Amino acid sequence: MFTGIVQGTVELVSIEEKSEFRTHVLALPKPLLEGLALGASVAHNGCCLTVTAIDDERVSFDLMRETLRLTNLGDLVPGDRVNIERAARFGDEIGGHVMSGHIICMAELTDIEEAPNNKRLWFELPTEYARFLFEKGYIGIDGISLTIGDVQGRRFCVNLIPETLARTTLGERVPGDRVNIEIDPQTQAIVETVERVLASHRVG
Repeated sequence: MFTGIVQGTVELVSIEEKSEFRTHVLALPKPLLEGLALGASVAHNGCCLTVTAIDDERVSFDLMRETLRLTNLGDLVPGDRVNIERAARFGDEIGGHVMSGHIICMAELTDIEEAPNNKRLWFELPTEYARFLFEKGYIGIDGISLTIGDVQGRRFCVNLIPETLARTTLGERVPGDRVNIEIDPQTQAIVETVERVLASHRVG
């Protein structure tokens, strides 16, 4: 489980390529290494990955074919930075919203509206996921817990304060970039339950 409060950005220092499989090696700072063990869960741009090796500050994670297909982690090259969050522990403050680290799809950044102290970013989802978008609802973007500002069909926007821009990679995104999307699990469950109930009434 994750909270969507990114703990920092970390550099991808090397990639080991195999057939439909990758190993990413990240250089984690000391605060993120504390208590880290093999098998631990760490979110990379919101995608939950498992620690497979630890060599001083260098930590390895394996990415399977489905992860590379569904997320933007397959687009990364050495030198890129990713948003990192260690798995939440019981008793931790939930400053964002509860997230699973399971990416449902990617969205394209289409527009950026600049303001003196913030940015508004517009994204476009694949059509089949637009039904999960609600104004003031929660959404996970590259592992960041955010509130949806407005919805226009399959487009939606989020407003970013300076702290979010400074602590995450979203401030570096440009139109055309793809971001990882996690739909709020409660929203998804409610929408899909209502759809099933309505479908059963139509059949009846």
